[in-house]
Amino acid sequence: MISKIDMKDYGYCGSETNNEDNSDLVPARITEVHRELYRAVCMYGEISAHMKGTFLYSVTDRSDFPAVGDFVLIKYNEYGSSGIVKVLPRKSKFSRNDFSGHAEGFVKTVLEQVVAANFDYVFIMSSLNKDFNLNRIARYLTQAWQSGGIPVIVLTKADLCDNLEEYVQAVREIAIGVDIIPVSSYTGVGLDRLADYLTPGKTVVFLGMSGVGKSSLVNALAGEKLMDVKEIREDDARGRHTTTHRQLIKLPSGAMVIDTPGMRELGLWDADEGISAVFSDVEELFARCRFSDCTHRTEPGCAVLKALRDGSLPRDRWERYLAQKRESRFADDKKRFLNEKRARDKSIAKWSRQMKRNGGLEC
Repeated sequence: MISKIDMKDYGYCGSETNNEDNSDLVPARITEVHRELYRAVCMYGEISAHMKGTFLYSVTDRSDFPAVGDFVLIKYNEYGSSGIVKVLPRKSKFSRNDFSGHAEGFVKTVLEQVVAANFDYVFIMSSLNKDFNLNRIARYLTQAWQSGGIPVIVLTKADLCDNLEEYVQAVREIAIGVDIIPVSSYTGVGLDRLADYLTPGKTVVFLGMSGVGKSSLVNALAGEKLMDVKEIREDDARGRHTTTHRQLIKLPSGAMVIDTPGMRELGLWDADEGISAVFSDVEELFARCRFSDCTHRTEPGCAVLKALRDGSLPRDRWERYLAQKRESRFADDKKRFLNEKRARDKSIAKWSRQMKRNGGLEC
């Protein structure tokens, strides 16, 4: 008799299959996404899955679709593809703005696309070469705190860096209270510190640009080649993303890693909480301003301007804060405008159909 898989090993600790309505459903975790086709793991092993018609009928938003890392309830089919009936509540998620969707009448709208879910830690990865970028790391920190996961900054290719401590100190100044771990997949430096996070049942999501060494790190952690590795370009130290689809990989330690090509293109989705977490030292200054509606430009008694003058608030940190607030506000405004336009156009289309059914306007 084949032993069944304990879903607790995959991070599942729910009890939604214990009630009468779900008695014939089986919990599973999404491990791969290929458009509308899915791979998952359940108590019976690895399976293929699809969204059942009843599920598609019930969802109201694209963010309700299954993502890598999601726990779902399925109607198990031992002879073919199992049907996904329900996506269970998420404890964490990475979302991005998707401005490519189209509503009825080809009206462009804004959608939330969830690309990874139910992770415990976010490994923010930056290589110690010409592609090192503090602004990008700060942006990733905002996304990580907003997601609900705990960020850990992983500085890769440490064996190729001659001034390691300078890089670490620069990151420490923008990542207050965040663990910073230099690693080398080639020499093994730092991998023992990552092991503290890679414990059984825990899930880590990788966030970083192409060529940063994510595939090499997965292989080093697994002790075998699980992912292909491609060379980076010499001129800008970047590479092509090795991952071609979203996937969850289980390591020998019992931890799981999520990598997806979409993770390098995230926009700031409802990011105010994440920005506040990353720039808490900046926003604490606002309460010290003389005026509650201070714009921090020319007002007397402005704590921000004072901190900029005396150097206690570095100007580049203030500019990073403003840049992220502008991007977040732009995304929110664009989302609001396009969604309102979509609602207006749907209302006009509905009125037009009604008029046609009634024979048009009377003279």
